[in-house]
Amino acid sequence: MAKPPVYPNPEQQRLLEEVQVVRAQPEELARIQSLLRRHHYLGIIRPVGERLFYIAKDKLGRWAGVLVFCVAAKYVRHRDKWIGWSSEQRRRRLALVVNNGRFLLLPQRTVPNLGSRVLKLTFERLSADWQQQYGHPVLVVESFVDPEQFDGAVYRASGWKELGLTDGWGRCARDYYVKHGKPKRLFVRELRRNGCRSLQAEHLKPALAAVEAKVLPRCTQRVGPLRSLAQRFKAVPEFRARVESYPLWSLLTIVACAMLCAAQRGPKALAGFAKKLSQAQRRALGVRRDASGWYPAPSRPTFSRMLQAVDFEAVDRVVREFQSQVRGQPPKEELVVLDGKQPKHGGGHSILTAVTVPSQHYLGSALVDQKTNEIPVARQLFDKLDLEGRFVSLDALHTQTETGLDVVQAHGADYMLTVKDNQPGIHETIKKLLPNLPAAFPPSGLDEHARLHGGAQSQPG
Repeated sequence: MAKPPVYPNPEQQRLLEEVQVVRAQPEELARIQSLLRRHHYLGIIRPVGERLFYIAKDKLGRWAGVLVFCVAAKYVRHRDKWIGWSSEQRRRRLALVVNNGRFLLLPQRTVPNLGSRVLKLTFERLSADWQQQYGHPVLVVESFVDPEQFDGAVYRASGWKELGLTDGWGRCARDYYVKHGKPKRLFVRELRRNGCRSLQAEHLKPALAAVEAKVLPRCTQRVGPLRSLAQRFKAVPEFRARVESYPLWSLLTIVACAMLCAAQRGPKALAGFAKKLSQAQRRALGVRRDASGWYPAPSRPTFSRMLQAVDFEAVDRVVREFQSQVRGQPPKEELVVLDGKQPKHGGGHSILTAVTVPSQHYLGSALVDQKTNEIPVARQLFDKLDLEGRFVSLDALHTQTETGLDVVQAHGADYMLTVKDNQPGIHETIKKLLPNLPAAFPPSGLDEHARLHGGAQSQPG
């Protein structure tokens, strides 16, 4: 027989109408932990990473309950199937899911329907509070209920969905789980409409993309392709007389993997990326075992020494050969673009790189020393490239007579050079020589500019 419904009396109804949920202040955390220790069957909580504490209060400020939200569990089979995301999406987007780690209604203040009322008020503000505190919203909330203690009625009444029992593992540290053998009932709820659809999408919406940007990239390549890539870099000569744990080709392959994964490539970032590699991946990359039988990860100083001493020309040659094997030869009809960029960890140097557009085939690059600029380096790079019969594009810095002559007469190519407003002499020359030159691009708010086209028989202006 079903239990008859329980209705709150007038005093209890007043609490339901007046209760409010507020963010806990730092000085209130000790009291929250004390209440959890006394009244919650799990005791205190020591959340790792992002977390928010809430207090349910009546109109007079008297506490009625506390809630704690923290980082979601890394691996929950039923939850991940419900969301529908891949393992890599879960790794990069887990911050958009939060765990209701503790929910306590104080025994002396508990009244019918208070739990669902408090949860409703909390969910009305939780995502916005997370956005304010950590720079991103949250889309899904999860909670685990001990079936020996509770039946989860308050969650079902608040619109949560029960997915089944967990496998009985619990988080003990940031990346450490232990088997406790006590499966919990898993409840989940979307905080935003179509939250699961956003989590399983190929690309996150711009408002959510910052979450993925904070996650360090990791190598997802399997052992076979890694071993094949490492073989390529064996052609680069070793600069050390004695090699211990990390052959040069092993270090270079780690750098290549970081580039393919869009990871940062300064020495510190490379060391962090290498730590994320599995033991099988490190073995495939050529890392040698230490005395304990472990395949260690290279340190920041190891990468620093390698980047300073490696034969750049040999590495460049290997990269182009590997590209030819994977992608074929660069299309001859495409534009060759030379552009200089200063890496974040380049020590003040910049790198001039030549690629084809739109296919983005890499053709070569050269280091621009701090004592010079890109102009002479570009002419040196021309000598390494097959430019005959092609169009070459450079920015306004390279709109020089000598550069144009070099492209046309020495390499048999045509050029496309940019002219900006801060080059008045060239502007006047263009107007005199080509008075009826049609605009190559509509103004559309951009700085006025023109493009010079040089042919095999023409002279640069």
